[in-house]
Amino acid sequence: MPSLENLKKQAKLVLRWHRTGYYPVAAQIRAVLPRFRGLSDAQVLTHAFKLSDAQELVARQSGFDSWQALKQGIETMPNQAERTPARPVLVAAEPQLFVADIKASCDFFTQRLGFAIVFVYGEPPFYAQVQRDGARLNLRCVDAPLIDSALRERESLLSASMTVATAEEIKQLFLEFQSSGVVFHQTLRAEPWGARDFIVRDPDGNLLLFAGPAE
Repeated sequence: MPSLENLKKQAKLVLRWHRTGYYPVAAQIRAVLPRFRGLSDAQVLTHAFKLSDAQELVARQSGFDSWQALKQGIETMPNQAERTPARPVLVAAEPQLFVADIKASCDFFTQRLGFAIVFVYGEPPFYAQVQRDGARLNLRCVDAPLIDSALRERESLLSASMTVATAEEIKQLFLEFQSSGVVFHQTLRAEPWGARDFIVRDPDGNLLLFAGPAE
């Protein structure tokens, strides 16, 4: 059967990650503990978080409502060798864009596309993350382009795809970006597969697809 001692260690690891500001654990906390939903990563990591919270997270991931329920029910859990592992759940995706200048890229995303800076790392900065609502993009500074620009233009090689929920929202988003003066690789259009989308080109040539339903 699962070892209670190992589950305790898992909880302590989650607590340590929170205390050290390890960003990936924020998404895990937000997905599992209802009281943290609606908070940004930064808000989750600055929010009070105790060992009891980490234990509740581990308990919920094990199928129990609380740590106490886990301790009481662990005797009924099947042997690890006999138990079919739960299917891992992906809670977030963060495309990585390669850029020449972190500050210039952050300025583009915040001033032109309405994103906010989550963090900037390094001195001088070489890594950053920007976010708008549920969309997050990691920015990695590189010395030279990693993708042939002619091939990218010819084949419309996308660096990231982001979606909205309604046809009205994709239209509004296009008009918002249009008014902010961004460069479009493709303007808003209806696709044969039932979507409406457009593609923005960032200062480094990365192609960013924004899509929503056609109607």
